[in-house]
Amino acid sequence: MEDERAITEPLAEALEREGFTPAVAGTAAEAIEKAGGALPDLVLLDIGLPDGSGLDVCRELRRKSDVPIIMLTARGSEADRVAGLELGADDYIVKPFSAREVTARVRAVLRRSSSGPAVNGSEQTRIGDLTLDTAKHEARLGAEPLELSRKEFELLRVLMESAGSVLTREALIEDVWDMNWFGSTKTLDVHISGLRRKLDDDPKEPRYIHTVRGVGFRFSGPDEA
Repeated sequence: MEDERAITEPLAEALEREGFTPAVAGTAAEAIEKAGGALPDLVLLDIGLPDGSGLDVCRELRRKSDVPIIMLTARGSEADRVAGLELGADDYIVKPFSAREVTARVRAVLRRSSSGPAVNGSEQTRIGDLTLDTAKHEARLGAEPLELSRKEFELLRVLMESAGSVLTREALIEDVWDMNWFGSTKTLDVHISGLRRKLDDDPKEPRYIHTVRGVGFRFSGPDEA
């Protein structure tokens, strides 16, 4: 979904050659309509659309589903990247880019999104007031359900499964994103901050997610939380 035909058409052709079936939308309204009619496996979304912001489209899509979203934009500032990631985007590519780079990232994001846990049965982890059910893809703080993006859920899962141990930034990125991740490690910081807000976890006096300076993060063990 991209507003510049000079980029859209070659990119769609490149994706088709790689075995994908792209559907192109030129406006925010068309993008929301097409995605709502038949939810795609992944969305390539431009921030600058003729009738509005791609960030609004991202927000609307996230309200309805966890479809993987990759932002395509000419805006390369940290604030724009953080805004997209906080809305639930899975990756962020700044123009100019090559079709080869985009297809590689598409495959990486799809690979991560399709490697989740089985959906049968119940696989619960409880630490303190926090309960994570990977089978149902649910998280609760006390009796209250947590509204987590897919990446936030995966990050929380990895942290809770290794509770009490220090996980390096590199290990977290490899587990939650991909070992061939192209983006900035700022992505991890954005998602950690988002998790902390939703867990009411004060970074200065954390109950759950502890920063280990120069190394990574540690999730409180059962005896600590």
